[in-house]
Amino acid sequence: MLGIYLDTSAVGRVVLGELDAPAIRAKLAQFDPWWASELLLVEARRLGRRERVSAAVESILGLVKLSALPRALVEAASVIDPVEVRSLDAIHLTTARGLHATSEIVAVLTYDKQLQAGCSHHGIPVEAPVA
Repeated sequence: MLGIYLDTSAVGRVVLGELDAPAIRAKLAQFDPWWASELLLVEARRLGRRERVSAAVESILGLVKLSALPRALVEAASVIDPVEVRSLDAIHLTTARGLHATSEIVAVLTYDKQLQAGCSHHGIPVEAPVA
C-alpha cells in the first residue's frame, strides 16, 4: 500500500467525532502507513487534553509513523514557500515534502487551507474527504 501524511486538522476531526470522521476513516483505510511529523504529538495531545479525548488521540497516535524534527528540517521549514503557510504548518509541509520526495507518501490528508495551498505549490496531492 501507499503512505499518507496526516496533520492535526484531520486527526482532530476524527477524535472529536465530527461529521466527516467516517469519511476520513474510510480514506485512511486506503493507505498504509500513516505518517506525521513529531509535531503531531504536541498538537494532538494538547487537543486531547483540552477536549477530554486523550484516549482517542493516543489510539490514533499509536497507528502513525512519526518523522523526526531534526534541526535541518526546522531550518528548511523556516524558509519554505509559500510564505502564507503558518509556522507550525510549515513544519508539516516540510516534513510531507520530504516524505513525498522519497515516495513514503503519495498525499497529505488535511483540512487546513494554507497547508493545502502549500502542498499544491509543491505538487503534493491533498485528500480532504467530506461526509
